[in-house]
Order: sequence, then structure tokens, then C-alpha cells
Amino acid sequence: MTPEPFGARLRRAMDTRGPLCVGIDPHASLLTSWGLNDDVAGLERFTRTVVDALADRVAVLKPQSAFFERFGSRGIAVLEKAVEEARAAGALVLMDAKRGDIGSTMGAYAATYLDKDSPLFSDAVTVSPYLGFGSLRPALDAAAVSGAGVFVLALTSNPEGAEVQRATAADGRPLARVMLDHMAAENAGATPLGSVGAVVGATLGDAGVDLSINGPLLAPGIGAQGATPADLPRVFGAAVGNVVPSVSRGVLRHGPDASGLREAAGRFADEVRTAVPER
Repeated sequence: MTPEPFGARLRRAMDTRGPLCVGIDPHASLLTSWGLNDDVAGLERFTRTVVDALADRVAVLKPQSAFFERFGSRGIAVLEKAVEEARAAGALVLMDAKRGDIGSTMGAYAATYLDKDSPLFSDAVTVSPYLGFGSLRPALDAAAVSGAGVFVLALTSNPEGAEVQRATAADGRPLARVMLDHMAAENAGATPLGSVGAVVGATLGDAGVDLSINGPLLAPGIGAQGATPADLPRVFGAAVGNVVPSVSRGVLRHGPDASGLREAAGRFADEVRTAVPER
């Protein structure tokens, strides 16, 4: 039986739960501000609190893998449990891993996050295309088989990214435009939304390129990084209806009280609904 594509599942989740992705980023400083130790026990308490508070109400939860990996195998065990419990509660899980490699290595990354038999199987994963978009083929193919999604770095919010992403390709297009065109080709004909998304920073001010790829646009940078939901129409233009705004510290700083996390997430979702026209 063919699984329902990620793009369709994401659109439904955003329409019913609100257009918001909340990051699970257990920085050492956040653990401390929550009164937790920077150890596996603190990591587990932090993660379980976020999942319990939000997984039954937000569209997407986005754990940042690096903050779990730093604790070794015990940290990965916490991540596995979080993925399982978040998905069971109805949230889509986007693994923020930003993997990028070639050949069999990329295939192994794809198996880790996009194979339904993997303990880290997620609804989608972030990847880097700057070894060439074709290097992502194992992940794109694995996602198609499992009904998962892939979010490809396109125009990130870090200032260093411009030296690569804004560079000019041999045919005169900005490199980010080349990548976006590849994504649009992958999503051609998909309804209501393709399953190959782009990562585009909400802090860019003006993306400077057409972002209409018939796929979701993950927009990190809302909240602590300075962007607001009101900035989204200016950055994303005609494609703003496909934006998945991502907030991490802007919500997480309201913990450890679960009601504080819920209120903050609800407030951001309401602000997005106000700023972004109905799809």
C-alpha cells in the first residue's frame, strides 16, 4: 500500500493544528535556565516536557540532532524515544540533522532517518545539497518510498551562507536558484503540496529569488533570532502560503512549565495566522 506523501500530511497538519514548527533544541544554557543539569537526565527531562506539552497540538516538532548526539549513545536513546512519542501524539517530526554526503554514505543517512524500520525514522529530515543536488538522490528516493519529506538547505539565515548560496553558477543563476529549481522539478504535479521542501531563513528580509517550488518552505529565525511572523509575506512573497515558520528559543524559554510552552506556541501560531493569508 502506497503511503500518503509527506506534503499532503503536512498540509493537513498545518490546516488543523496551525502553521507552526517548534524546535527541540536542548542547549546547555536552556537546560540551566530550566533548573536542569547539563547531563543526560536533564536532557531527558527537558525533551519529555516539550513533547508532552506540545506534541498533541503543534503541526511539527523539530529536534536538533546535534544537541542529543553530544551525549553519545544515551543522548541518541533520548532522541529515539522523543521521536516515537511525538509521532504517536500526532505531531510530524522533522529531524534537523542537515546531512549531506555522496553515494553509499548518503544512502546510510537516508536509511537512518527515512526507513520506517529505523528507530530514528522521522516524517522528514533536513539535508545539505552543496555536494551537488544529485548527491541527495538516495534520500529523495527513500523519502518517496516511505511517504516522508526532505527539507533542502537553500538560503539560510547565517551570514556565512551567502558566499556559497549567492555564488553564481556556470549558467549565471545564483546557486540557491539552481537548488530551488531542482526542488521544483521534484515537486512537479504534486497536490496539495510536494514533499521536497526548502530551508529559507525568515531573517533574510528579501529572499531575492522566486520561492514557488510547490513544496513547503521551512522558515527558521522566528523569535530569538529576530524575525517575526509579520516579516513572512515580505520574505516569501507569493509562496508565503507554503511557509512552515520555525520557532525554538522563542517558545522553549517559557519552560519548564508546560502551560507556558503551550501558551507561547499558541501565541506564535495565532500571529502567523494573522500575518499569512489563508491558503
